[in-house]
Amino acid sequence: PVIAAILAPLLLGDSPGEAIALAGMLSVLAGLIEIASGLLRLGTITDLLSMPVRVGYLNGIALLVLVSQLPKLFGFSTDADDFIDEVDAFVVALFDGATVMRSLLVGIASLAVILVGRRYTRRIPWVLVAAVGSIAVSSALGFADDGVSVVGTLPDGFPQPSLPSIDSGDIGPLLTGALAIAIISMADTAALSRSFSAKRGDRVDQNREAVGLGAANVVTGFFQGFPMSASSSRTVVADSVGSRSQMTGVISALAIIGLLLAGESVLADLPSSVLAAIVIVASFGLFDLETVWWLWKVRRTGFASACVAMLGVILVGVLEGLLIAIGVSVGIFVWKRWRPYTAVLGRLDDRKGYHDVERHPDAFLVPGLLLFRFDAPLFFANSQVFESTLMKTIATQERPVQRVVIAGEAMTDIDSTGYETLTMVLDQLDAMEIEFAFAELKGPVKDRLVSYGLHDRIGRQSFYPTLGSAVSAYSRKYGVPTRRH
Repeated sequence: PVIAAILAPLLLGDSPGEAIALAGMLSVLAGLIEIASGLLRLGTITDLLSMPVRVGYLNGIALLVLVSQLPKLFGFSTDADDFIDEVDAFVVALFDGATVMRSLLVGIASLAVILVGRRYTRRIPWVLVAAVGSIAVSSALGFADDGVSVVGTLPDGFPQPSLPSIDSGDIGPLLTGALAIAIISMADTAALSRSFSAKRGDRVDQNREAVGLGAANVVTGFFQGFPMSASSSRTVVADSVGSRSQMTGVISALAIIGLLLAGESVLADLPSSVLAAIVIVASFGLFDLETVWWLWKVRRTGFASACVAMLGVILVGVLEGLLIAIGVSVGIFVWKRWRPYTAVLGRLDDRKGYHDVERHPDAFLVPGLLLFRFDAPLFFANSQVFESTLMKTIATQERPVQRVVIAGEAMTDIDSTGYETLTMVLDQLDAMEIEFAFAELKGPVKDRLVSYGLHDRIGRQSFYPTLGSAVSAYSRKYGVPTRRH
């Protein structure tokens, strides 16, 4: 479906040869991008696609493909380049009476066979049943002679290796489409390989996966094939029937070669509307409305990410939608660290440790001691938030604060802007005669403070391994209780 969405705007009329050449070059370009990504150790770039964004992106692709196939299902074609124009052209043609009834009926029948059959059992290849049945009906009733669009005779023989021949003007759109396919393919393959490697206790190298996937796509493109990635459905089927090696793929390839050498006329009478029905069913497989609904209930930011990614694909384009999707993922990541959660910590009578007083209003606050937790690294985007929130918290305490202890377990880094802000905070606390300390700060972050020159200013004795040791040290110095009596 992704390939169809990329190639449809580039195809002029019904030209199988042009479609094959464009798909082959798309495969070569996607393969080269995947190989380069693996060799440059960029295979993990797929981690930028969060689950909600991936779901939204594929939902958008599914809608694009579904709409692009509706005219073929009804037996006519339209000349449109994007989603809105395609919908408009389809509706106009529908009301103008362009529907070819025989095409529509055989297409809907094929949809029903595949969808209804799958509800009863998945052991039977219902797509094959629909294709064979429609060929029989088409041949018996002479669809090709009555103006019903059919596939026609396929090229026979084994494909000869060659560089796909395309117009130079198509290279740009194909390259952008290949980038989208490469990222989606690597993400899909990585997710699948991770899940099955965990099941079997194996290890996966995403960069090697990218190189292997890319090599397969380059070779495929030279043999007039189109881009590919791992298949979750076929992997599950193969695993369920006992497949344990790559011989499964070898046997499948030999079966395909057999069709190429001896079955070129098998699909000659296959109605194009049946092909459209098969692609529409494939697009249904991309829809994941259940996950979108689940995100709406449990994670509204994830739901918004999925919607933005979907709308980006539909309204802007396949690659642009992918870039928007990645931008949304990164943007949410930055936003959550731009406005991180902060908490004042107190002691509970019936539980160990120190806990958020907003969630536990009955927590005991050690007199004069402010335990302040900042749940993010301290960097340029949130350093001002750290300063303003800390100072506001100090000002709103019921008792005067004598010492501030930063619970630094979640503070995994302090960048140069964070250093500048921390220096200003220390200056303000010095002017207010308030002591400053860290607890549970990680070693690498301490090393960073040493390089900044802040470690000595804060004082070696003001870095505590735990919150408990920081509270005990304060209690010993000022003689205050550490729990409610």
